[in-house]
Amino acid sequence: MTMTPHVTTVRSLDPCPTAGVSGPATQGLLPLASRSDGLVGSVIDSSTSLLAAQTHDIVRFAMGAPAAEVIPTEEFRRIAGEILTDASFTYGATEGEPDLIDTVVNHFSDSASDPERIVITSGGMQGLDLAFKLFVDPGDLVVVESPTYTNGSGTALSYGADVLEVPVDDDGMDVDALETLVADTGRTPRMIYTIPNFQNPSGTTLSESRRRRLLDLAHTWGAMILDDDPYGELRFSGDPVPGFRELSPDDPLVFSVRTFSKILAPGLRVGWVDADPRLRELLIAGKQAMDTCANVPAQHIVAEYIARGGYDEHLAGLRTEYKRRKEAMDASIAAHLGDRVRTTDPDGGFFLWVTLQGDDARVPSSRLFEIALAEGVAFIPGPALSPSGRFQDAFRLCFASSTPERIEEGLQRLVRALDIARGELDR
Repeated sequence: MTMTPHVTTVRSLDPCPTAGVSGPATQGLLPLASRSDGLVGSVIDSSTSLLAAQTHDIVRFAMGAPAAEVIPTEEFRRIAGEILTDASFTYGATEGEPDLIDTVVNHFSDSASDPERIVITSGGMQGLDLAFKLFVDPGDLVVVESPTYTNGSGTALSYGADVLEVPVDDDGMDVDALETLVADTGRTPRMIYTIPNFQNPSGTTLSESRRRRLLDLAHTWGAMILDDDPYGELRFSGDPVPGFRELSPDDPLVFSVRTFSKILAPGLRVGWVDADPRLRELLIAGKQAMDTCANVPAQHIVAEYIARGGYDEHLAGLRTEYKRRKEAMDASIAAHLGDRVRTTDPDGGFFLWVTLQGDDARVPSSRLFEIALAEGVAFIPGPALSPSGRFQDAFRLCFASSTPERIEEGLQRLVRALDIARGELDR
């Protein structure tokens, strides 16, 4: 296998050449820190504002959010009404409310049995930020899957990392390619960022053999594995794959990030990290420099909801519903696009990865996005999910947030958009 490593860095040698100079020559300029060059933002998150600004009906395959109708909103309201009358609205412990830490330890099989490994975070994104803050210096090599989650790679870049993209296939990150690409750089990675279950955006799952090999490589290189798993609870078919913690219990080189955003509600902004207990004080210090503590009332709502026994039934309902929606998207794609596209076949999670085939592959997905938005359907174009802007022939579809009826409508609109885009190229 011969591959050329592509290392992405967005650092500038002179981010603000006039810093420290006063007078008319600096009018309109700001003395930005060099790290500001790494703040690339998120096309995914920005899509929320973009869609809100539209005045016509849009089928939303873009944002990876739970369907509004499956969020247990009424139960949250009842719990809030009962427990928040006596709840504290002052600061909480930075490491998290004790009831929620106990809930995580006792309820989630892939979490630590030691509460000292758990720190509650403001969603999964804060967990990613803490990981990069603790382990990555400017110029360090960070491995990411390609395609990957924009916010993960974007956070690495914000800390000055050089990002090495490693291809993904039906078994997740190609670990053989990883070893080859790293060797070609002549450098040792500081961190390997992976979404092992129902990966965002591809929907693929890292196989057990590749997980074991990844652990071996991490120990050879002394590299951290950043195990980002928002979707692992959402398996609706196939056999579960052992997690990194099961394969290598209490491994100090595995830093796990989890969140309630995909399984309960993203607006709660509650997640957690599971890491070596020796990191706990550093994690607390790092978090105190961000937000002091995660939302205290939201932590109590989550802990109480799970304590009342509704979580398991809720999760079973999500799995059933998301399987139904995934199958509906498969059927609509087969009916309306057929062999014009190739798609992944996830066993859980939220996403399908769609790659255009034949003459349709000439259509840039960034242009297809513009036309599709006008036609009333939104998705995330492939280049947004690669630090180097790859995958112009591909895009991500979220099946979780739309009913089968809306999925069918959205695919019809997408076909119209693709035909219009093809027509532009054929003129």
